[in-house]
Amino acid sequence: MRIFVTGGAGFIGHNVVKELHVLGHEVAVYDSFATYFPETKNEYLNNLQIRLEEIRDKATIIRGEVNNFDLLLKSVKEFKPEVIIHLANIPVSVASNRFSKEAVQINLNGTVNIIDVVRSVDCVKRLVYASSSYVYGDFQYEPVDENHPFSPIDTYGATKAASEFLIRGIGKRFNLEYVIVRPSAVYGPTGSNGAVSQMFVENAVLGKPLKLHNGGAARVDFTFVKDTAHGFVLAATVPAAANQIFNITRGEGRSLKEYAEILKKYVPDLKVEEAPQLEPVPKRGSLDISKARKILGYEPKYSLEDGIKEYYEFVSKHLKK
Repeated sequence: MRIFVTGGAGFIGHNVVKELHVLGHEVAVYDSFATYFPETKNEYLNNLQIRLEEIRDKATIIRGEVNNFDLLLKSVKEFKPEVIIHLANIPVSVASNRFSKEAVQINLNGTVNIIDVVRSVDCVKRLVYASSSYVYGDFQYEPVDENHPFSPIDTYGATKAASEFLIRGIGKRFNLEYVIVRPSAVYGPTGSNGAVSQMFVENAVLGKPLKLHNGGAARVDFTFVKDTAHGFVLAATVPAAANQIFNITRGEGRSLKEYAEILKKYVPDLKVEEAPQLEPVPKRGSLDISKARKILGYEPKYSLEDGIKEYYEFVSKHLKK
């Protein structure tokens, strides 16, 4: 198939592009190459270069913003994709809360542009949308399935939830086929979104202490980026996924303290400091991936131990010290 990936040069996106290429699909990448973490600028540029080198010969690359409707429409009309995978957004809650107006413009209004483009052309048969487990807010039970109530607690989760409602509502009204994917705590090589998993690994490589807020008791469903990317590929290509919503995660709630303990295997003298939790974070844990297993045939390959090993080795090799 011909598949158009917004945010295709991003952390998750470039892994999606690589897998699509291996499977024989023709891919176009539409990406603004923007970063919202000036404090990690050098790491971002290095990671972006690595990503681009990995996909340069595997896709048509277009520089553009999802808020530029005219360029977006022109690019889709020229490439004529059968599927659009919409990954472009301001990543993670920290950046979206810091740049809330931009988050609404990109995460929400950008999605509106994508929907309007799909409605304006005849070639696109499926829209795959990258939502987030943050739409659930505080987990009311575990493991969280796709029917868990929406209760986002920040800008990021709210823009993702609003985008989902738009896609689902307009999809039903105008018979647009969609698939919604809800990842969680994605980590791995070339991650540059300022997530705690990135900070922990980079600090470990640099010999800096890790800060565990509230003793590192917070649990999240850490998912290795290659597993996440595979889930998106399945969402784009499996016929039975039409108009469905899927949690795409590891399916295990693991604590930040456990993450730090695994890193100690590679850095035995790693220092860990406890710190108070200054900003509210949603109460999270494990997600139910049984629906993705049944319909998509999704099966995550990386345990947290396996993923951290590969991630630590990558950062050790590439991080500018």
